[in-house]
Amino acid sequence: MWHCSGGCEVDIEKATMRSPLRVLYLCLFTFLLLRSGEGARQGQDIKCGACRALVDEMEWEISQVDPKKMIQTGSFRINPDGSQSVREVPLARSEGHLLEVLEEVCEKMKDYGEHADPSTNRKTYVRVTSRDGKAMDLSETTLDSRVSSSLKYACETIVEQHEDELIEFFAHETDNVKDKLCSKRTDLCDHALQIPHDEL
Repeated sequence: MWHCSGGCEVDIEKATMRSPLRVLYLCLFTFLLLRSGEGARQGQDIKCGACRALVDEMEWEISQVDPKKMIQTGSFRINPDGSQSVREVPLARSEGHLLEVLEEVCEKMKDYGEHADPSTNRKTYVRVTSRDGKAMDLSETTLDSRVSSSLKYACETIVEQHEDELIEFFAHETDNVKDKLCSKRTDLCDHALQIPHDEL
């Protein structure tokens, strides 16, 4: 027994017996805290990757439609002055076409693999199947069905929660859609502005 000033008594033997348990609990708590932070960051990376892949796929599909093809939208009723409220918009960016593309875009997530940045350990997602049949360098890319399943699920969630915003963006926006949509508008990417722009 050790007596301290102020009249307190400390059983040194009991204190040292509890100390290893405290150290163990502290280590376990720290480990779990770090793991939960890592899991949250990984979830953020998947959401961001799905958003950016979705934008790539949407832009690719839009680029495949002849820009001269137009579609009439509006009302075909005749106004009192004899005119009609019909206007022509490019088919590629029409609401009907964009909705069609959105219905199938998440299936394309199977064409993506995972790339880990060695310095930050942040994950990005890159296309592993070329659109033109050319060979691709996949040396630093992980191909995993769990990754593509997670991307597909995240993509479907984004489409479900942000369908109106997606239609609005792709109908009008043409510059930096990834950053504007995935980072500024939806907050799906906390680091999107640091990711280099991909080529179509």
